[in-house]
Amino acid sequence: MMDAPPYADAAAAAPTADDVLGRLNGEQRVAAETVRGPVAILAGAGTGKTTTVTHRIAWQVASGAFAARDILAVTFTDKAAGELRERLAKLGVRGVEARTFHGAARWMLGVLWTPFTGTPIPQLMPHKIALLEDLVRGLPAPDCYRPRRELAQEIEWAKNRRVTPERYLEELERTGHEQPLKDPRRMQSIYAAYEDSKERAGAWDFEDLLGKLADLLDEHPEAAARLRARFKAITVDEYQDVNPLQQALLDHWTEDAADVCVVGDDYQTIYGFTGASPSWLLEFPDRHPGATVVRLEESFRSTQPVLDLANKLAPQLGGFRKELRPAAALPAAVDPPAPLVTTHATRAQEAAHVAAEAKRLHTEHGVAYEQMAVLYRINARSPEFEAALSDAHIPFTVTSGAFLDRAGARGLLRMLERSYGPVNVAAVVREAAERVGWRPDGKVKGSDEAQTLQEDLGRLVDLAATEQWTEASAFVAHVRERFGVAAGAQGVQLLTLHRAKGLEWDAVFLPRLNEKELPFKSRTSAADTDDERRLLYVGITRARRHLLLSRAVDAGKPSSFLAELGLAAPTPAGMVTRGSGSSRPRVELDDSDPLVASLREWRREEAARNGGKPAYTVFDDKTLAAIVGAKPGSLGELLEVKGVGPAKVERYGEAVLDLVRSIDG
Repeated sequence: MMDAPPYADAAAAAPTADDVLGRLNGEQRVAAETVRGPVAILAGAGTGKTTTVTHRIAWQVASGAFAARDILAVTFTDKAAGELRERLAKLGVRGVEARTFHGAARWMLGVLWTPFTGTPIPQLMPHKIALLEDLVRGLPAPDCYRPRRELAQEIEWAKNRRVTPERYLEELERTGHEQPLKDPRRMQSIYAAYEDSKERAGAWDFEDLLGKLADLLDEHPEAAARLRARFKAITVDEYQDVNPLQQALLDHWTEDAADVCVVGDDYQTIYGFTGASPSWLLEFPDRHPGATVVRLEESFRSTQPVLDLANKLAPQLGGFRKELRPAAALPAAVDPPAPLVTTHATRAQEAAHVAAEAKRLHTEHGVAYEQMAVLYRINARSPEFEAALSDAHIPFTVTSGAFLDRAGARGLLRMLERSYGPVNVAAVVREAAERVGWRPDGKVKGSDEAQTLQEDLGRLVDLAATEQWTEASAFVAHVRERFGVAAGAQGVQLLTLHRAKGLEWDAVFLPRLNEKELPFKSRTSAADTDDERRLLYVGITRARRHLLLSRAVDAGKPSSFLAELGLAAPTPAGMVTRGSGSSRPRVELDDSDPLVASLREWRREEAARNGGKPAYTVFDDKTLAAIVGAKPGSLGELLEVKGVGPAKVERYGEAVLDLVRSIDG
């Protein structure tokens, strides 16, 4: 037999049925009372998944079905494992082995590796970056500038699928996966060199914990038998997030055992880039004939209007159909607000709207700032909202990495801090950005992180061109003040949709609901539409009461998901949109708006002075509409309007600002 877990405790007084089952709703109670046999718990967003899992395990012990030490509960984070142990302890149950996949594998290897291999376990590397640094530095440009974390993630992508360096190119071709480097053979070479360096150092990475254990169990069936004898019942949380390597381990741990329970929501499978797939959850009843399937659909989180909107995505989400409804135990909401959708001419105007609405919810409805969140698709979006919240003097915190803390801004500003004396700051910034990997055409392969790096560097290049900076130190001080004023430990939370999973707030903002943003499409590749739809579903179901959705006209056409939600956003001031024979809306300017009329007249005169060129060569209608919506008060604000570059700011900027001031007074 295997050793007992280090925190196993003596048996405590068993909790009663009322202690464990008394506060559960009907759906949760069915799941908790089904203590034997294969069970799949389909837990919709906010339906009390952790409560159900905890009480089911507690009842497995209290009912006498299993001893606590015979149960293994697998989670995806240390926090979740710790919370599960704490909740079980409050119910009088101690000794259950609750660990992450990696924690469980490390413990099992500690028991099995040396007896079966005759060798000590190698040391565990804390991260891959240090080993990759020397390997990547020797690559030709632009690959040598790739974020090291991105290459580490690519190696994890392969290892989570049990793909060796020798099979890497074959797997790329089979799956259509896009690797980050210019030539896939370079990535294969980096992967192989990384594995060789790690072996020479006598070390393992975190994927090796799972892979080496799976290999051991493949080669030594008696080791797998020991594990199955040690754990007679297994519960797997967040089962929709398992990857092929994790599933291989589960197959060894359970084999044909009937007492396995999986808990998850196929609607919330959003980590496809790690190898996660909803198929393991969806196919569970087929792999385990006679399995009990329990749906949890009573949400303890969101109001009816929020759930109604989320449910509209369900027909396109596929899988196990779930219709969320407010739990009967929730206090009745008085006139719960309907989700609000708005359209703004520019991205800057949209960000300002988010800040204004955050202040309104705080002052008029008493919503604490820390109970608000702005969720966006990639980290590159955070500076827009950091700046808007700073301007409105609203505290905020950036969970996924603030603009000034990210590699692009941090590296470029450090380079500028070494520049002394009068310089052409715009030229210096541009040169520095190119040295750290910025490409003016924006065409770069890779992940969201690579896109974020490009946009962060491009943002600094544009900022440097807005004014005639002559001192690099002055520009650096301006950037640090612009994006760091209101950042703090508490306040409105800014984070990506991926980071938001498992969290909830009273008010949630979902901006930038534009095509190519959600569903996301970089300049070189498009994300899977099904994955992106599930990401939106996760975003919607983070909101308890207030849900505010928006898009910016200058960021492109509306997201196709808005139509699926049955939402039609109003047209911003100064423009109307007309459907045309194509799927692309046509912009028409509203001449009843005085600013529109003035800009049209000025544009016509300017085009005539330019040799009678067409008016759109000055500014097209879409750009004029964006200017009307933004009403810029400075050259810097005008530069933020899409379609207005540095050259046009220099040529037409003062004239445009004069027109705006003359109309607005």
